[in-house]
Amino acid sequence: MRIQVSRTGGFAGIARHGEIETSGRPDAADWEALAESALAADRGGPPAGVPDGFRYRITVDGRTADCADPRLTEAQRTLISRVLKEGA
Repeated sequence: MRIQVSRTGGFAGIARHGEIETSGRPDAADWEALAESALAADRGGPPAGVPDGFRYRITVDGRTADCADPRLTEAQRTLISRVLKEGA
């Protein structure tokens, strides 16, 4: 499974991107469950953010969810943090 996270916005407007390929990883099942939970929380429309807040696009094997601070679910927040940390 390929998990991609893009972050845009913020005060400085600096974009970040991270990507993880789970195949062959010993913790693949954990990543995949987290990704599915993050996608399940998608509200199906443009995210309602705040001025100078971050906006995120989570893409998992071609399925995409858009979300924004401060309205992230715990699964989205955890996945975003992990992917941007490990997949940068």
